Amino acid sequence: MRLPGGEKYVVGYDIGDTYVQISYANMNNNNVETISSVAGEEIYTIPAVLCKKPGTNQWSYGREALKCAEEEQGILIEHLFELAVDGEPILIQGESFDPVVLFTMFVKKTFSLLSQAAGGDRIVAVAFTCGKMETRVREVLQQVAGQMRLKEDRVFFKSHQESFYHYMRYQPEDLVRFQTLLMEYRKKDMLVYRMERNLRTDPTTVYVEEVRYPFPAYEPLPEEEEVRQEAISALDREFLDLAAKTCENRMISSVYLIGERFSEEWLKDSLRYLCRGRRVFLGNNLYSKGACYGLLEHYKGNSIAPAQVFLGDDKLKVNIGMLLSKGGQTTYCSLLEAGANWYEAECSREIYLQEGNCIEVQLAYVLSEERKTVSMSLDGLPEGISRLGVQLYMEAADLLVLEIEDLGFGQFREATHQVWADRVRI
Repeated sequence: MRLPGGEKYVVGYDIGDTYVQISYANMNNNNVETISSVAGEEIYTIPAVLCKKPGTNQWSYGREALKCAEEEQGILIEHLFELAVDGEPILIQGESFDPVVLFTMFVKKTFSLLSQAAGGDRIVAVAFTCGKMETRVREVLQQVAGQMRLKEDRVFFKSHQESFYHYMRYQPEDLVRFQTLLMEYRKKDMLVYRMERNLRTDPTTVYVEEVRYPFPAYEPLPEEEEVRQEAISALDREFLDLAAKTCENRMISSVYLIGERFSEEWLKDSLRYLCRGRRVFLGNNLYSKGACYGLLEHYKGNSIAPAQVFLGDDKLKVNIGMLLSKGGQTTYCSLLEAGANWYEAECSREIYLQEGNCIEVQLAYVLSEERKTVSMSLDGLPEGISRLGVQLYMEAADLLVLEIEDLGFGQFREATHQVWADRVRI
């Protein structure tokens, strides 16, 4: 995607339950900014809705779409991303629409804001981030990227956990010295991420624990003052209890309160509790910024923070390799490395098997330091030296697929192209 201008930018695109947010970073100076959906104001959320004007092919999006629907000038389509993931056609005035096409339309319209905010400079890469990067979610986002003609190798997918990690990578040391909490007020619950570093490993490993707590669904505060104050006190007490439960017996450096439902109007006793010995931040654009920081690190490296390996839910938590003979010496050949997204972890190699019909794969677990050897028998492999095609990939976060193909041995033995496959729980 090329726009007028000479600077290079990366973009973080956060997809929430009801809105999206867009941040962008100048690769020359690492400055990360978030687009405001209202000119001159710091309103970072863009409602994820479209509105179709009856009898025409005119569509509005975001706050304009909400206004259009409120004035009964169009038909509002909400929960666009959820509908796209479900995949069921959407019927509007008797006409069927592909939900992925509609979500793509929305994304394209929101991308038009980049030319206004970033001066129309060149976009090098885009990272989409959302709660969970499940298989169907990635399929939808890949279709969106394809319809937008974004180059496949310039599109990245990150869970909210990973975006949180990348955001904290660029924060001062005093904010990450101990554990870090992110508390996201959602529709009917409170999502809590607790990030912790293990300094005893080399490199340092970082993991995020995810917990969901029941919490009162957000309701606009009543207008009558007495009833309003009662509602504020009740909400504050509820959150204070949750905060105390979350922080009890833990060393926590910083707390991030995410979501529009958090408000200083009702955060009183709970906020005072959280601020005791901790830095507390209130906002809602952390994920989109974190996605940008992740892209900056991908393309430029990170000279600010020491080497780390993030082991979130989507990450491979084991190093996988083989012991091979090279120059008369046995060496370790790395095939898949811990810290990669499991759905992107794959490797193809060619090796020579001098004798026998068995190969071995070494597993080294990062968190427990456990080591394991997986043996695979190639029944029916012709005797003698064989050239083998080895392919590894992950079918799930804990399921390794190992495929071996007989490629023969040059002029001495023709390839049978027989394939042996095994699935290994890791």
